[in-house]
Amino acid sequence: MSTLLDVEDLRVSFPTRTGVIEAVRGVSFTLGRERLGIVGESGSGKSQTGRAIMGLTAEHGVIEAKRLDFNGTDILKASKAERRALRGKRIAMILQDPKYSLNPVMTIGRQIVETLRTHEPVGKAEAKRRALDMLAAVQIRDPERVFGLYPHEVSGGMGQRAMIAMMLIAGPELLIADEPTSALDVTVQLDVLAILNRLVVERGMGLIFISHDLRLVSSFCDRVIVMYAGRIVEELPAAKLSEAQHPYTRGLLNCMPEIGADRHPLPVLDRKPEWRL
Repeated sequence: MSTLLDVEDLRVSFPTRTGVIEAVRGVSFTLGRERLGIVGESGSGKSQTGRAIMGLTAEHGVIEAKRLDFNGTDILKASKAERRALRGKRIAMILQDPKYSLNPVMTIGRQIVETLRTHEPVGKAEAKRRALDMLAAVQIRDPERVFGLYPHEVSGGMGQRAMIAMMLIAGPELLIADEPTSALDVTVQLDVLAILNRLVVERGMGLIFISHDLRLVSSFCDRVIVMYAGRIVEELPAAKLSEAQHPYTRGLLNCMPEIGADRHPLPVLDRKPEWRL
């Protein structure tokens, strides 16, 4: 399997008045045309890893890496124009909170059409048709109506589906999905996961799936990376997540409720200082 993304010793830090906050500390992994899950608690560095790859780190953030290569392109050395050409067409990211990621003064349809026409030479009519097809593909019942709505006029779940449609419309080679199904009903979750899986299988797309849901990741992804305090503590095949050895991963698994088991109160993580080293 060819390597699509090569990340070596990625570090993301944010200078503050009280010192430097190290959000990502020496993360290294490779990604082929597969489904890679990244799990961990809030604040573990999952989203900042994805944003650094995408080039969406806050301006005051500092990104360093020995290697950050996307299919032969050195992302760190790429110019702003080259990064802009990569985003949307070749690398796309489904952000966690679409209510604040979508443009509030543009209709949903116009935003999807703009994304497509930025990267492909298609006419307005063709772009609208493809946008409506993509809205339907993410299980929006009335695509024509939603096409003309503004982000504040739709629910959180529908906004998230619209964001997924916008990120998939140009057919990216690498998709970074940050909690893409968190606001969706279970049945719609399965439909969206089926769409993502089809893109990986049929188009040979690489997928980085960021989630808190260990059960979902173990059943959907090929490999899993577990992050704690900005670094990777364990990496293993998704099907063997239940056999994880690191005490942090074991702690996360033990905290999940089990149907039919009397576990009250639920276990809590007993964090060790050495996990941060």
